[in-house]
Amino acid sequence: MIRLFCCALLFTWLAAPALHSQETNPQAAESPQETASLATLPGTASMPVVSSLTQDDLGDSSDASTDVADDPQGSGAPAQNNPNPAAADQPVTWKNLPIRVLGDQKLIWLFPLHLAQGQHLLPALGTIAGTGGLMAADAHIMVHLRDTTAFHEYDEIFSGTNTGVVTALIPTTFYLYGLVHKSSYAQQTGLLAGEAYLDSAIPEVVMKLVSRRLRPSAVPASNDFTDTFFKSKVSVFGKGSSFPSGHAAGIFSVATVVSERYRKHKWVPWVMYGLAGAISFSRVPTFAHFPSDVFLGAVLGYTITRFDVLRDRSH
Repeated sequence: MIRLFCCALLFTWLAAPALHSQETNPQAAESPQETASLATLPGTASMPVVSSLTQDDLGDSSDASTDVADDPQGSGAPAQNNPNPAAADQPVTWKNLPIRVLGDQKLIWLFPLHLAQGQHLLPALGTIAGTGGLMAADAHIMVHLRDTTAFHEYDEIFSGTNTGVVTALIPTTFYLYGLVHKSSYAQQTGLLAGEAYLDSAIPEVVMKLVSRRLRPSAVPASNDFTDTFFKSKVSVFGKGSSFPSGHAAGIFSVATVVSERYRKHKWVPWVMYGLAGAISFSRVPTFAHFPSDVFLGAVLGYTITRFDVLRDRSH
């Protein structure tokens, strides 16, 4: 627990200033020629003013100019596809967070209507096929894991408590770093990660209440893991049900926010999605979830965050 917590804390605390130092320095992200060309584009009349300031003048107080010039992906939508990137960047605050979550949930639960209209069919079919295929393989995989001790140390490090702490630590660290260093971009990253976590948690809990799937650890030793749905006693928050994995949904929602907002740094998605994959996989050898639970949870966390939380809100 201590080792995992310390590693996560060290990474997030060191990564935040490293990323932030390049946010507040446009010259680190683009050449003088690129800056000059940007200044000539329509809708960028403020760019010559920004380019004439020193790095100290820019600081963190000119967040609108910095965020647009240095990270046009702040809203999750490419700036070149939006004539007014600032309009798409509607900041999330503690005050408007509940309203944003409600708006996100409306889009999530109306998704079947889009499918009925023939939209997003391929991704939906891919998710169904992947989940169904893993369901067929769940019993064989869990029987094999029951007979091996290869993941014993891995299970101790990546326990449910440890991975839950790490998932909460990432957005908290970004938000606190933003408060201390007056970086609205870092604060927004933390708040958006919290919004994404909530957005993925709500449908995940509803699915748990409906599926009532036994956790692998609750399956008797004489059972072959084949009859697990609609067997579990579930609390009002879905505790006790296995399908889908809340840990996978939560960590992938957080990882997607950080990866998308800092994707110009090529190592960030690799690290964040690698961590999300490791935490999600850990739920299988600990017998907390079946592989299909983890797969669907990861898909929920990624898709809800990427195409709902980080959508263009300028319309």
